[in-house]
Amino acid sequence: MSFRAVTSQSRAQPTIEGAGVHLHRVFGFGDTSASDPFLLLDDFRNDDPAAYARGFPWHPHRGIETITYVLDGTVEHSDSLGNRGLLGAGSVQWMTAGSGILHQEMPRGSSTGRMHGFQLWANLPSSLKMTAPRYQDITGGDIPEITDDDGTQVRIITGKFWGKRGPVDGIAAEPLYLDVTVPAGLRKTLPVDTRANAFAYVFAGAGDFRDAAAPVGVRVEKEFQGRELAVRDMSGNRTLVRFGGGDEVTVQAGPEGVRFLLVAGRPLKEPVAWHGPIVMNTRAELETAMRELRDGSFIKGTA
Repeated sequence: MSFRAVTSQSRAQPTIEGAGVHLHRVFGFGDTSASDPFLLLDDFRNDDPAAYARGFPWHPHRGIETITYVLDGTVEHSDSLGNRGLLGAGSVQWMTAGSGILHQEMPRGSSTGRMHGFQLWANLPSSLKMTAPRYQDITGGDIPEITDDDGTQVRIITGKFWGKRGPVDGIAAEPLYLDVTVPAGLRKTLPVDTRANAFAYVFAGAGDFRDAAAPVGVRVEKEFQGRELAVRDMSGNRTLVRFGGGDEVTVQAGPEGVRFLLVAGRPLKEPVAWHGPIVMNTRAELETAMRELRDGSFIKGTA
């Protein structure tokens, strides 16, 4: 067994997307080599409906898959093929955009106004860029959840883990996507495909990953006795941890425990030509997609 060392740590950055949705971008629109086959991860967590209610109106996708994981609140979605649905708390939608789709996503908060979820973009290999679009909508009750003897809880969204397999299937990158909660003070080792790129995204509590300082030592401004001070925020909130090679990830949970997404996928190692929600292999393919958007031939068929 070989433990994965931490190669980098970073903090999710606030940004605005769609029609004015305030979210935090974990990574995206940069060098894709470290996260290949994953392109982008957004954390759309907010307690103020005014910061997300305008949602993500009609927009195109081609050449990628989008994975929406909702923890609180709901997301209404509809598309150009006539599909409509509602993602509730705990549910997942894995959308394969393939040859092209127009869709919209409208967040709706919980009874207290809280909206919490993540959207991950996964690249498609060149052989599947123009495949027919499809959806996999998975309710929270259909996602396997395992509680280990030491209290560690793992929700398996996709991939095989601890003898169980997640409900999302037929994914090009053969990814592992887990929601992991480790109890306070516990040190836990988790297996990861040695051929895959892997990262963790901490969104509750705090934890130290093997061979790294606390993944949450980010300088932030806090008020103390009327003054703004630069301090180290050890909450673990919104911290991305990238790993090097190996087949195990180890985390030491802090005094409040730690909860994080653990995501791994085998890299495609293909060229990336990227323009917003359209990701192809060449500039010529991008130009074709943009021309088809303009002339109305973008949508190729039914799901």
